[in-house]
Amino acid sequence: MSSKKNKKLTPTQQDYQAFAQAREPKRKVLRNSLRAFVAGGIICTIGQGLQWIFIKYFDFTETTAGNPATAVLIIISVLLTGLGVYDKMAQWAGAGTVIPVTGFANTVASAAIEHRSEGFVLGVGGNMFKLAGSVIAYGVFSAFVVALIKISITWLGGM
Repeated sequence: MSSKKNKKLTPTQQDYQAFAQAREPKRKVLRNSLRAFVAGGIICTIGQGLQWIFIKYFDFTETTAGNPATAVLIIISVLLTGLGVYDKMAQWAGAGTVIPVTGFANTVASAAIEHRSEGFVLGVGGNMFKLAGSVIAYGVFSAFVVALIKISITWLGGM
């Protein structure tokens, strides 16, 4: 804690802060980083494998195989969330399970599962986008800005 904040605390509070800091468990940064790296790598490797399967067996191109591979990753993530497996993986892997597609699907599905007792419209529908709503809003806004930039470059290039 900084010395400015310590000056506002009473001596008893300062003693307690020192006591608490001495007993706070140290974070295992290297171990957590390695676990996140391995888990994220496995998820990405599964996604790449799915993309390869769609190219090899379903005659997709490299460009078009990404969409069904992403959809399969989302479905797998939602199923694992519903079965309670994804949360256990996240406890072990930490940030490695926050790969954008699977982490987003887990967020939406877990919020929907948590609020299902409140009804489908107000419970599931109203609460499953509380955390994910900001991500969706940011994505829509970013797509709008990128589209404006692309249109303006195309328009200026045509002059």
